[in-house]
Amino acid sequence: MSDVEDALGPEPADETPAPPTIEAAHFRRVLGHYATGVTIITALHDGKPYGLAANSFTSVSLEPPLVAFCAAHSSTTWPHIRAAGHFCVNILGEDQEELCRLFAMSGADKFAEIGYSRAATGAPVIDDILGFLDCSIEAEHEAGDHVIVVGRVHDLNVAHEGRPLLFFRGGYGRFDA
Repeated sequence: MSDVEDALGPEPADETPAPPTIEAAHFRRVLGHYATGVTIITALHDGKPYGLAANSFTSVSLEPPLVAFCAAHSSTTWPHIRAAGHFCVNILGEDQEELCRLFAMSGADKFAEIGYSRAATGAPVIDDILGFLDCSIEAEHEAGDHVIVVGRVHDLNVAHEGRPLLFFRGGYGRFDA
């Protein structure tokens, strides 16, 4: 044994505890107590519009301007958004719960009955939303059963003033200020 080992003692064993087992329903119930805004992430791929509802949207950085959302690996829409290389975040107002429910469904023709224009990237900007952010995909990070998508914001605007649609405890709500 060296003098250093004598002075410091043996190296500690790696005692990283095993991650706890957390029941999915309990996890969802607890996190449901955190209110989130609701968005629809859209893209144009091969001339066809695609979109999915997401309440996992957040700002990341001011310099450069970055945002993020999470997409489930099981999503049938996410591969089209990824292939497009860009997306638009459509921020929903309190009166757009049915629109959100439409984009939360799988397999529906989500754009058949709604109006939209196109952002500079070509991604759909849905009519009557509160605001939008037009982005290109900057990075992807695998995270459990989802992918965290980081986007660089190229354009954004407030379409009109209003109150947001919120998601809280498994349901939709409104904000009363």
